[in-house]
Amino acid sequence: MSNYIKKFYYGDIPEEKGGGNIVSAQTKNDWPLWEVFIRSKQGLDHKHVGSLHAADAPMAIENARDVYTRRMEGVSIWVVESKYISASNPEEAGELYEPAVDKIYRHPTFYNLPDEVNHM
Repeated sequence: MSNYIKKFYYGDIPEEKGGGNIVSAQTKNDWPLWEVFIRSKQGLDHKHVGSLHAADAPMAIENARDVYTRRMEGVSIWVVESKYISASNPEEAGELYEPAVDKIYRHPTFYNLPDEVNHM
């Protein structure tokens, strides 16, 4: 069996030069969770598209590219480790948003628009 010739096809990476590591399920579960945001070609803002596990930020960006932009719809990818995201408590929404109720000038109905600006 040692006298056979192994053929490589275009795009094949020889096993001795592959460089990949076998990752156990336990190791993969220890990877941090990353939140993925994609900016589409039509948009100016990044939108949350999902989450994934990765060992580090470069790996998270590559995985996000492979998972969330398969049809070339994105122009920019942001990844944020989930532990760095802070969120408000929905049960405390009343206290959090109460100061905004007193500021009616922030609502567009507070202003009168001139007749020249009829499609706003």
